Amino acid sequence: MRNYLIPATLTVFAVGLVHLIASAPAAHPQSQPSQFHLQEATIDDIQQAIRSGQITCQQVVQWYINRAKAYNGPGTRLVTEDMAPGIFPKYSEYKAAVEKTADLLVGDPRKTVPLEFGRMEPTATDPTVKQQYGWIEGVPNSPRTSALATINLRGQRSVTCKGDLDQKDDPPGTPKVCSELAKLPDALEQAAALDDTYGSNPDLEKLPMYCVVFSFKDSFDTKDMHSNAGADAHYDIDFPARDHTVVNELRAKGAIIYAKSVTSEYNGLGGDPGGKNFETKHLNLEMYSRSTWAGNPSNVYDTTRAPSMGSSSGSAVSVSSNMVTIGICEETRQSCRGPANHNSLALILPAKALVSFLGGGIGSDIYNDRTGIHCRKIADCTKVLDAIKDPANGYYDSRDIFTTLPRSYYPSEPYVTAITAGTPSALRGMRVGIVREFMVKWTKADEPVVDAVDAQMKEVLGNQLGATLVQSVTPGWNDDPDMEKMTTTFDDAIRQIVPVLYPDLLFHLNGKGEPMFPDFAAKIKPTKFAPGVIRGTGTLSAADWMIRWADGLEPTPRNLNLRSLFGLADSNTFRFHIDQYLYRRAKDWADRGYTEGLVDWPTLNARSKFYSDHQRAAFKNWEEVTDLREPLNERQGIAERIQLRELLQRVVMKVIEENKLDILINVHDQLPPGKIGLAPEPTINDRTQTFPLGPDLGWTEVLIPAGYVQTVYDPTFELRTDSHGRKFYGSKTSTVPTTLAPPGLPYSISFWCEPGMERRSLKAASAYESASKRRIPPPAFGPIPGEP
Repeated sequence: MRNYLIPATLTVFAVGLVHLIASAPAAHPQSQPSQFHLQEATIDDIQQAIRSGQITCQQVVQWYINRAKAYNGPGTRLVTEDMAPGIFPKYSEYKAAVEKTADLLVGDPRKTVPLEFGRMEPTATDPTVKQQYGWIEGVPNSPRTSALATINLRGQRSVTCKGDLDQKDDPPGTPKVCSELAKLPDALEQAAALDDTYGSNPDLEKLPMYCVVFSFKDSFDTKDMHSNAGADAHYDIDFPARDHTVVNELRAKGAIIYAKSVTSEYNGLGGDPGGKNFETKHLNLEMYSRSTWAGNPSNVYDTTRAPSMGSSSGSAVSVSSNMVTIGICEETRQSCRGPANHNSLALILPAKALVSFLGGGIGSDIYNDRTGIHCRKIADCTKVLDAIKDPANGYYDSRDIFTTLPRSYYPSEPYVTAITAGTPSALRGMRVGIVREFMVKWTKADEPVVDAVDAQMKEVLGNQLGATLVQSVTPGWNDDPDMEKMTTTFDDAIRQIVPVLYPDLLFHLNGKGEPMFPDFAAKIKPTKFAPGVIRGTGTLSAADWMIRWADGLEPTPRNLNLRSLFGLADSNTFRFHIDQYLYRRAKDWADRGYTEGLVDWPTLNARSKFYSDHQRAAFKNWEEVTDLREPLNERQGIAERIQLRELLQRVVMKVIEENKLDILINVHDQLPPGKIGLAPEPTINDRTQTFPLGPDLGWTEVLIPAGYVQTVYDPTFELRTDSHGRKFYGSKTSTVPTTLAPPGLPYSISFWCEPGMERRSLKAASAYESASKRRIPPPAFGPIPGEP
């Protein structure tokens, strides 16, 4: 039987709406003409309608609440074992292997563990609430998607202080900390206060975010809402003592602090550091968008599919489905870009630490974690980025060590002034480099998006807007004969700079202990690659080979290119970051006279549940990490992150300088999103789901919707046997096309350049957005009755 789940958090929310809708300000009579439409409303649309007297701020918030009631909720269902034969080929053979190896110890590499099928269980956060654990799949044509985890409505915004414990009149027996929460207005009360103070004449210079309704990825602390990084962990006080720095700035600028969006917990859980804890059941595809507490969002253009390979999916889904005006996201390696790309949104992802993230947030990898902005129009993104700037301190935040940037990074004029209309030849004179390395078509699955993006780049950016397009040169891509080619390529820059900044790269080993770059090993004398590992069959010393390589006298190893630079060693900073966050959160409450007992890894694990046993084992392993370094004589992930960033910045700047480029562009992801809970597209050659160049580089990226594809090639599961005899389900790419209903699945173009030059990429991105007008609102999430 296929079971739907409506989490109790959402059930309470829906019941509470009955009173709220009845008591909210009445909408304008239907007979009164109105030019304002909530669908696709921009910041200007909302503020101008308020100024013209067409709407009030309370009405805006109420309409968004109505949309959440209609559209926010689970769009996934359980996958139970009786369904397995229809999903997993040769499942009887797999099950037989499970039974045959049942007596082997957990962690034995020969053991085939059972699949972790779907089930309903009480949550740790609130045992009265049940949630989906284990395997799930998307519901076709679901009328709902899990975008918002918590909505800022009195009595419903906290588990610690739910129901009558969050009332302004402080009923008898109300805990003191709940009295503190009750003093804070909910979203409707925030709107009412703005209406009472300003009416139809808001001070937009002082309050540029006036009545702009925000969702925040649950990684960001909000003092008036449940904040749990998407996890199912039981805090004594489930809301923090103070806001994240970005939340605080937006609140001060008139924003409505409305909701927490669904995030994959802890932004992807930081991986598994390894240890003595192993999974006892297996969930083949980790749900990169999934929260144990709040569920798994569905793609708004096809609810059977993942919203993205990115943990900020709830942020993007809430904006694309018009449940909020703006979403604040967080990215480690793909968490903002993927959801924007796959849900047809504009995105500004500021340079690493231009905007604070560590100022009250739970991250996954603090060297990459950064704050981003999801909008339906790029102009709105720039307005939010301008508003986040503190009048006194600018973008600096003493709680985030990474915001110690040179002041030259900051603009002398507001970012919004860079927005440009897409008039013909608006980009004439601009030289735009196309990064073809990310457009190589390895399988049929790559073709629809890559071909469509290539056409958009040439037709709109080149022919209509007049930009000079300059393509990089890389094996596997058929160069456009009519397009200028880069004279200094990424490969040229890599061979000149790697020997100076990152010679270790050539000595990396693969999972089998063999050289990652065999052409290099074939040229050098036997040399120590790692402790106890001697490789090399040539005649040159490694140093001599690198000297010759840098000057073009030795060919670059065939598999060394821009795509292959991103294989980083593990880092233990997740162990540090979670502990630091928990300590700071508890201390904030202690400074105000309250006790929060969830203060470290042991208490976190003791008070948590996870949707898969894999996460449980990983978190127990994190608890047992005692050193932020990797084992001595092994690759050090922290050093590699810093080293790689320095390398990439020099490589990319050399290409920009020597080809006289203003900006660079690329396809964000050459693959459409896969089916929730089903097979992922396999990695082929060095092609991954999305390339983390921007996150590892640390520069500002801007994504703009570029269109939709209606043909996809969905991978399938296949049963395999590893070298130990263990059975497992892998995935294989497909050559069988699937045709999707219009408009299809979205794709984007990414625009980027070096810090301090963001105006160039914003100019090109906004001109492209204006000229192409490619975003189409998701048809299944249209206006609801009574909505203007």
